[in-house]
Amino acid sequence: MGEMIDADAVGTVGSSECGDMVRMFLKFDESEGKKIIDKATFQSFGCQTAIAVASMATEMLKGKTIDEAKNLSADKMTAEIGSLPPMKLHCGEMVEGALRSALEENPNKNLGTPKKDKSTLSKSLVQAGTVAGKIKVIPITDTEGQK
Repeated sequence: MGEMIDADAVGTVGSSECGDMVRMFLKFDESEGKKIIDKATFQSFGCQTAIAVASMATEMLKGKTIDEAKNLSADKMTAEIGSLPPMKLHCGEMVEGALRSALEENPNKNLGTPKKDKSTLSKSLVQAGTVAGKIKVIPITDTEGQK
């Protein structure tokens, strides 16, 4: 769990239903001529279910090829956790969306080249809110008025 500074691919998805957000970080390597996911981590502003599904996904992704990772669905990622109640189904879908977003960055082209985007999860929330018009992030200032 946590930010991966040298990630090869990053995907962020938020849910307007509950305000949760997941960012998935992927690091690729080569094994037997195939690109595989060497490491996967995540950041989450979300409920325990979103965190549990994202954590399960990072474990499932290790050693997977890009094509195998593309075939992981929300149902597959939540299978070991058990059946989710209807109001939590979006948690699995959100994690699947973050994974798909990361994989869409064409990791084949960027393999071994760390992402130069240093945006924070907070900046991603602001950007997502600007695009969707549904999320508003208000930076917290300390007692001296510093951000």
